[in-house]
Amino acid sequence: MIGIDWYLALSAILFVIGIVGVLIRRNAIVVFMCVELMLNAVNLALLSFSAYHGDIGGMILVFFSLAVAAAEAVVGLAIIIAIFRNHLSVDILKVNLLRW
Repeated sequence: MIGIDWYLALSAILFVIGIVGVLIRRNAIVVFMCVELMLNAVNLALLSFSAYHGDIGGMILVFFSLAVAAAEAVVGLAIIIAIFRNHLSVDILKVNLLRW
């Protein structure tokens, strides 16, 4: 039987990989995937706590969180594709849409 500490350690490792990816990478698609990785790491931690305490409320919350993440992925990828069509680059340092 695998204990809760292994799941939380895996969740922490995935979250740190996501943070490092967001801070280091310049490609918008990779940054977007790292944000999704961090979201899934938080979902894994929430799911492991929920299973440890025997509560189904956390599992339902993770289900709704995954549904919101799927919708966020669609909108995020659509924005990245629109930026690529206008600027022909997904480098986040070259795209400055909010500057005058």
